[in-house]
Amino acid sequence: MDGNIAQYLASLAASEPGRIVYREFEAGTWTPYHAIDVAARAARWQAAFRREGLAQGDRVAICLRNGVDWVAVDLAALGMGLVVVPLYVDDNTENIGWCAANAGARLCVAENARLAMALTGSVAGDSPRQVVVLADDAPAGAVSARHFLHEETTEFECRTLPPATLATICYTSGTTGRPKGVMLSHGNILANVEQCRATGMALRDDRFLSILPLSHMFERTGGYYLPLAIGACVSHGRGVTQIGEDLMAERPTKMFAVPRVFEKSFQRIDAALGSGAKRWLFDACVARGYRVAMGNATALDRMLVPALRHLVARPILARLGGRMRFAVVGGAALDPALARAFIGLGLPLLQGYGMTEASPVVAVNRADDNRPESVGTPLDGVDVRLGDGGELQVRGANVMQGYWHNEEATRAAFTDDGWLRTGDVARMEGRHIVICGRVKDIVVMSNGEKLSPGDAEMAIQHDPAFDQTMVVGEGRPYPILLAVTNTGDSEDALLKRANAQLKTFPRWVRMRRVVVMREPWSVENGLMTPTLKVKRAAVAAKYKDAIEQAYRSE
Repeated sequence: MDGNIAQYLASLAASEPGRIVYREFEAGTWTPYHAIDVAARAARWQAAFRREGLAQGDRVAICLRNGVDWVAVDLAALGMGLVVVPLYVDDNTENIGWCAANAGARLCVAENARLAMALTGSVAGDSPRQVVVLADDAPAGAVSARHFLHEETTEFECRTLPPATLATICYTSGTTGRPKGVMLSHGNILANVEQCRATGMALRDDRFLSILPLSHMFERTGGYYLPLAIGACVSHGRGVTQIGEDLMAERPTKMFAVPRVFEKSFQRIDAALGSGAKRWLFDACVARGYRVAMGNATALDRMLVPALRHLVARPILARLGGRMRFAVVGGAALDPALARAFIGLGLPLLQGYGMTEASPVVAVNRADDNRPESVGTPLDGVDVRLGDGGELQVRGANVMQGYWHNEEATRAAFTDDGWLRTGDVARMEGRHIVICGRVKDIVVMSNGEKLSPGDAEMAIQHDPAFDQTMVVGEGRPYPILLAVTNTGDSEDALLKRANAQLKTFPRWVRMRRVVVMREPWSVENGLMTPTLKVKRAAVAAKYKDAIEQAYRSE
């Protein structure tokens, strides 16, 4: 294997051109795509890139939904030594434009006219030289893919590249309100793919369901490059609202997900159980099944679990397709109780740990060594240690080159002896890593998105209506604002004013509720320190009921 990620496709197309590598829902049916089909599509994009005069090192931004087109554009660019800049289709347009401009993208491929306008308008600064839209309704300053791509037949190019060649710039939430561009080389990503493959968890006959955005390195490495490396098939999900239908139709054996996916599934299960016999049987299945899975079962457990799972678990797991061997969960903390429930039913949820800066996987639980309270053991070839204050630090061939055009942030991200600082406090239980908290006050929501509450609070307080603010949302699907204010504005009015101050932040840094209070936080009432810093835990505890009510009111 040389230093080019695109070699995965080139090798597969040459050795097994007819192997089905993707399935996509089109015109009311699931359509298979063979390796040779994907290579041909990528080759058409490469021919167009050459006509545009793109040279090795030029940046190509992708703002598309998961699908074969995302894959084709990505591999076309990587094969030629271009640098891919993935952008989130659901992000706000200002952030999309800013990231493209910051990366200096010479060409952008957008899903639709709305996204194309974000990439051609003034918000994009020095706009890219060309914007291509998959849809035919290309706005002014853009061109449709139908006109951009010609029908010429060319070979898929996969250049031999040094492993240190920059492959992608992935923008991740920063602490200043603007994202930072993580620079990952071909060698970084290839190393992580091979580290994941060495676990033996992904098999050639697996079918993956891709539901997380390919712009996220968790999905990109685990749910895209890894399956391609082993020749497995990936079905591209249609979106959050159709996950259930896609699971039933495609019956995946593996899936990468954030905890929120299984939280929602469990909430539906829990609501349907009631308090009678169904609940009793479910609880018995989970408790006994979990003991069997953990290897500490009684003889009675082992005797009863097959019948309990047939009666209780089988119809539940059928809604997930009925074939799933396990799901790898990451991006946010997994509630151990949730993991135990699914493990007891017979579907192992394997919590992993990673960060974009590590390409991204650092550790993962294994099916035969699963401790739900931990994030697993490090991958082979990934070194971890605990630094000052118990901070988890990482070293390996998968660790990033640095942040794009941000030397200060790059220096801060590494220790003097070259270990990556994760910002997470951890402890080791044998080789298993247990995350205990965060060095910096970063909120990680249940969908895996992160935000710096201090930055958001500071921005909101630019509006004089807000005297004191605190953003909460750890483990929740979205953030809400606690605000001390002396205005007579309604909660809706305050919400609009708060979000008006967050326009330059990523899309997930938007308040969905405001809990209004008139009593100031002070040293006297125990809600501030003598140095006038908000005691976040004390405020959260004091207003716990109001916070819970705010989330229930959604």
